[in-house]
Amino acid sequence: MTNRVIKRQEILDAFNFRRAIKTFDPTKKISEEDFNVILEAARLSPSSCGIEPWKFLVVQNQEFREKLKEISPGAQGHLPTASHFVIILSRTSEDTRYDSEYVKNQVLNVMGIPDEIADQVIEGMGNFQVNQQNVFENEQKALDWAKRQTFLPFANMMTVGALLGIDSCPIEGFYIDKVEKLLAEENLLEDGHLAVSAMVAFGYRANEPEYPRGRKEMKDIVQWIN
Repeated sequence: MTNRVIKRQEILDAFNFRRAIKTFDPTKKISEEDFNVILEAARLSPSSCGIEPWKFLVVQNQEFREKLKEISPGAQGHLPTASHFVIILSRTSEDTRYDSEYVKNQVLNVMGIPDEIADQVIEGMGNFQVNQQNVFENEQKALDWAKRQTFLPFANMMTVGALLGIDSCPIEGFYIDKVEKLLAEENLLEDGHLAVSAMVAFGYRANEPEYPRGRKEMKDIVQWIN
């Protein structure tokens, strides 16, 4: 068997392994080395225009988890048992607009675009955001655009976790206004520059899933246009 075939099978095995685990074994903790790989997968994920409109809060404090549990019905089994619990934040239009200081810093200091062409790059972003995608038609549309970007690292984190034999569960079952109020009170939203996108829990399953996972056949979801 060639290395390429082995890698293909490893990838498929990881996707078949991954399930939305509702309760983790609280006695099993993810190693620092493994969780850093999961975070690195998030950091290296792609984003539209390369602006990385996200931040990741790793919530390990048990008292804080209890506060979250009160306003997150979908995380009742995860918050007490997960080895690591992450809140994924998306940046608001304060930062994601092409003419913001955040984008300017991203272009010059993160991407390393030379000064002499930085204005052209930013102008191109503006054309894409305003004329092609109408991103800033209103604040909600701008926020939705940024939140869509966060689902790229969101998925990558869970996939890498599965490749490492680590379980996970994506979570959107929470009262978003109450969670944002809690985070704002803790000064975790950078004065309106960040908003809550989703949550994800990581750990090791306490039990095997009770039901088989159903998926549609490939022919039902893929149409080739040749």
